[in-house]
Amino acid sequence: MSALDQLMDVVLLSRLQFALTIMFHYLFPPLTIGLGVILVYLEGMFLRTGDPLYEGAARFWTKIFGLNFAMGVVTGIVMEFQFGTNWAVYSRFVGDVFGSALAAEGIFAFFLESGFLALLLFGWDRVGPRMHFFATVMVAIGGIFSSVWITVANSWQQTPAGSEIREHIVNGEVFLRAEIVDFWALVFNPSTVHRLIHVWLGAFILGAFFVMSISAWYLLHGRHRAFAERSFTGGLLLATVCSLAQLLSGDLQAKNVARHQPAKLAAMEGQYETQTHAPLYLFGSPDDQTGTVRYAIRIPGLLSWLLHGESAAEVPGLNDLEKTWGRPPVWLTFQSYHLMIWIGFLFIGSTLYASFLWWRGTLFDRRAVLWFFVFAVILAFVANEVGWVAAEVGRQPWIVYPTVVNGVVTGGLRTSDGVSESVEAGQVLGSIIMFGLIYLLLFFLWLMILNDKIQKGPDLPRRSTQHTHPFLEAATGLVDHTGSLTEEKGRAPEENG
Repeated sequence: MSALDQLMDVVLLSRLQFALTIMFHYLFPPLTIGLGVILVYLEGMFLRTGDPLYEGAARFWTKIFGLNFAMGVVTGIVMEFQFGTNWAVYSRFVGDVFGSALAAEGIFAFFLESGFLALLLFGWDRVGPRMHFFATVMVAIGGIFSSVWITVANSWQQTPAGSEIREHIVNGEVFLRAEIVDFWALVFNPSTVHRLIHVWLGAFILGAFFVMSISAWYLLHGRHRAFAERSFTGGLLLATVCSLAQLLSGDLQAKNVARHQPAKLAAMEGQYETQTHAPLYLFGSPDDQTGTVRYAIRIPGLLSWLLHGESAAEVPGLNDLEKTWGRPPVWLTFQSYHLMIWIGFLFIGSTLYASFLWWRGTLFDRRAVLWFFVFAVILAFVANEVGWVAAEVGRQPWIVYPTVVNGVVTGGLRTSDGVSESVEAGQVLGSIIMFGLIYLLLFFLWLMILNDKIQKGPDLPRRSTQHTHPFLEAATGLVDHTGSLTEEKGRAPEENG
């Protein structure tokens, strides 16, 4: 088969299209989940302390939240239609399972989230602060619930449970379908809890780094200093705690993958041969032709110890596992997995160092550190994306993973068997180009609107001047003659208040 024929393979093109649409979509849901938690914190602190600076911060980040929520809704619709257009056989196979999970999302999550969204965005001066806080909590919970049911559906694909594969005959055509026999076993399948915690922590980290990025930019440019310091400090606390927690979550997740998807784990770790004292590769480039990891830096025995608690434990390799499970694309799985891990360690180190500087009272004077956090949000986006790349590419050649009993593969659906029978490669390629252009325009539109909101900055509360003589107002520098906040001695007005 020529390179052109391989490129025009309908299965490959359908996979590329789904990867394009879902990776672009996934820029926004984890960000809204993370920002939702931060909004709850800010409004809660406002109700507790009465400090209007918390209210001003909550109003500003609510505007950013609304923009990202809208982008998430728009980009998610296209992704769902592909189940019917490109993956009709897959949709028929998983319809009973996915129908239940997505219906639960609509009932328990989307209605809750969207029902209170208007109050969150437009109810600041129309309802009381307690009611607005309640709406904020409901929107945040709705976002988290939405991630629950999507993750349940995906986790079932990785580690099926609570369902049976049954044969159906319609108009003389025989097809297989996964049908639910135990709903709660499906919900709490072997990987749901591990994956869900990992997804939540990744979302919280992204939200925290997003807040720190914008806050650091304000601090570097001497704008809204009190607001920026308050926002950065809250984001740093959340990022530090969640980065450390993600290390533990990642360890538990890797052990769970080794238990239920050993071929994926072997691809993630570049483990070609079954061996004891299996090394842990820190860097390298897997080579399928030689069955080795080239240019490798490794620690002997560490993989065996991390998975089984002793360095002499045996770790199965791909050359043995592929006879049963098939062989995932090793290079991409390995590199995306390791990139996610190294970004995670960078976040642990940077947040701990920044927390130490904050404790010493010198954090906001370290311009190099602040510049790092301005751009570190890009790495947070990358970590969320490549984590899913490792998870999804690593389960190939299966779109629904099988179970193995006594060495016999049962159930499951191969990716090549899940594509629509009537779709043609040219149609998929044309839609990839079209969606690529639309998403490119949407991305630049998002950047433009986001930049506009950042440049305008927060509408911070003014100190009350109800009983103050105008002469005293001008003398103390609280307001200028146009009523806007002014700088005093080179510092932002909210910093002086």
